[in-house]
Amino acid sequence: MGLDFGTDSVRALVVNASNGEEAGSGVWHYSRWKSNMYCKPSQNRFRQHPLDYVEGLEKSVGQALSDLPEKIRQNIAGISVDTTGSTPVAVDQSGDPLAFKQEFSDNPNAMFILWKDHTAVKEAGEINRLAKTRGSVDYTRYEGGIYSSEWFWAKILHILREDDRVREAAWSWVEHCDWIPALLTGVGSAGQIKRSRCAAGHKAMWHSRWDGLPSEEFLVKLDPLLKGLRERLYTKTYTSDQEAGIISVEWAKRLGLPGDVKVGIGAFDAHLGAVGGEIKPYYMSKVMGTSTCDMVVVPADEFDEKLVAGICGQVDGSIIPGMIGLEAGQSAFGDVYAWYRDLLLWPLDNMMQDIKSLPEEAIENLRDEIAGNLIDRLSQAAALVDPDESGLLAIDWLNGRRTPDANQMLKGVITGITLGSDAPAVFRALVEATAFGAKAIIERFIAEGIRIDGVIALGGVAKKSEFVMQIVTDVLNMPVSVVRSNETCALGSAMAASVVAGIHENFEKAQKAIGSGFEREYLPRPGFVARYEKLYRKYLHLAESIEKMYS
Repeated sequence: MGLDFGTDSVRALVVNASNGEEAGSGVWHYSRWKSNMYCKPSQNRFRQHPLDYVEGLEKSVGQALSDLPEKIRQNIAGISVDTTGSTPVAVDQSGDPLAFKQEFSDNPNAMFILWKDHTAVKEAGEINRLAKTRGSVDYTRYEGGIYSSEWFWAKILHILREDDRVREAAWSWVEHCDWIPALLTGVGSAGQIKRSRCAAGHKAMWHSRWDGLPSEEFLVKLDPLLKGLRERLYTKTYTSDQEAGIISVEWAKRLGLPGDVKVGIGAFDAHLGAVGGEIKPYYMSKVMGTSTCDMVVVPADEFDEKLVAGICGQVDGSIIPGMIGLEAGQSAFGDVYAWYRDLLLWPLDNMMQDIKSLPEEAIENLRDEIAGNLIDRLSQAAALVDPDESGLLAIDWLNGRRTPDANQMLKGVITGITLGSDAPAVFRALVEATAFGAKAIIERFIAEGIRIDGVIALGGVAKKSEFVMQIVTDVLNMPVSVVRSNETCALGSAMAASVVAGIHENFEKAQKAIGSGFEREYLPRPGFVARYEKLYRKYLHLAESIEKMYS
């Protein structure tokens, strides 16, 4: 069984480990998140209540098992979990999130700080300055050289400074992908929670070279509020082919599972999604959803101690054990298109109720129908726009820039607008901008000595939008294969579970047995490749100017 805890929902997938056949699945949308509780987008604050995760766990697994014969249900051998990240939470000494306590039940600072939360920009800047100070160890060295506000230490420091009550009550901090396995196995102490190599290496500056996390001296110099926290965290980390423990009696009963199910070490959704998408050396796996996560694996004996600047880390064993996992990505991808859709829907959301001749139900149905079809209609019209003639050029930093070179202070831009610019032309410029952002990431890998032989695409955008995928392919000028599975992250978690349970020897054999293959390959159109190469150079020039302005 693979469990995929996403931003909006959790998915459970039961897979036949011999042939990849899906036996059962379930999806549960988080009720509090759906009601926009505990978030303030205007302040870049995005928090999730742990009760959403617990309820989602029970509901999704219940759905996945509901139609399974008892024989199959009792034959489930392993569970592995993937989650968003970096998504840490403050916990007490027992390892329970503070939000479970009555006095913190409505305090966003006591909840999981979601991956897309950017409230810690100031703290990330301080980490970067200290790491680059003469005489200090550069703990960002294996994080691409730049620490992000989306990551573990910046978020923790921000909460410790902002909330005295949480600071006093927090014994330690735990990533979401570490907490769910601990919950399932009944770990009763924060100090006994096994920590994911994936999360620790990419987001918490963990590395074996300095015996784990950044030194106490570095952390206290960053802020005395961090004093003593390092010793309450961890030194050892585990790859996702290793076992977190056996399911507890309580959770076996609650989920209706046998009592000997092995629970695997957790990892980030994109990383196990790459596994589910059959990632292989020197191919970039792109999870294309609201944002992107771009991953490459290189055999450790071929890596030669390279340092790739400006990415989200390079970690031994973070994606495929025995290989160096490299991560990059864009802070907004599908979110750019959703922003534009919502911008165009403003009159429907704010003026339709004033039309007295239409009943409320008709207005609601009209709004839903237009919203549901708007991006498809924009795509159809935008496909007819000549990119050379529109004169439009956009920068995709609507949610800051993750890579190359993290900078969450940057903003999006649209230039070249005239009185003749229409909605489809602007939409096309935004799609092209997200494709240019993807190309900048690949160019950085190549410039740093990591070749890219092809691209494997998965996620909602990859599956749903031929228009976007063709433009991305033309801009990248390399084939892009789309994974067949609709639940690639959960499938990757199921592959990991099969290895943890001893059914398959390693991830490569699990991929061969369980992988879904590919449903389509996009090829570059020669007529567009050269045109987009010229437009991409203009994008880089504009991006450089915009970055100087915001800096």
